[in-house]
Amino acid sequence: MTAPRLIRIGIMGAPSTGKTLLMRRIEMELRGLDIAVARTGRLGRRAALVPLPKMQHHTIDSTRWIIATGIADEVAATTSLGNDAPVRVVLADRACWDAISYFRAAQEWNGQIVPRAGGESLYRLAAAHDPYDLLFATVLDPDLPVRPKHDYDARYRTLVDHHTHALLREENLPCTPVTGDHASQQRAIEKALQLCRTEAPV
Repeated sequence: MTAPRLIRIGIMGAPSTGKTLLMRRIEMELRGLDIAVARTGRLGRRAALVPLPKMQHHTIDSTRWIIATGIADEVAATTSLGNDAPVRVVLADRACWDAISYFRAAQEWNGQIVPRAGGESLYRLAAAHDPYDLLFATVLDPDLPVRPKHDYDARYRTLVDHHTHALLREENLPCTPVTGDHASQQRAIEKALQLCRTEAPV
């Protein structure tokens, strides 16, 4: 019997750049195709309940918690899908590398750049996780409005966007950039669906 194909799709990017909305849309489309799918998320909200520092106040410990919890969520999501479906999809709303971008942005925001060796364990933890079959990276458009309930620091959002794309280049992680443009979002959705359709039996 052929083992079920597991597809892992992750997303990373600055706050309020459409990450969760995009993953929700992909999830809905996959469910419409009867493809088994599970989506992880809400890591920032859960970190605040621990409580751990967030956003521009991130520390090595809070970043380690985000990475480890995100990985654990992905493993649990995989298990929840069972082994009956020939294709199973896990959507990681905040890929494990995302937390490092937020941490690096927090360091710069606070003027406390720590040499990479100081946070090397974070990179090792993220690198130890299985690579994503498809990785999206949102691109910040500072002209797009942010909902009033999200009191994000504008400079910090810009730093997260910068460190997201810098980290992807440094680690040589293949990714698909996604802007706030409707056409860009549609192309991202279609790319995810095409990957899953290719693996799904006819």
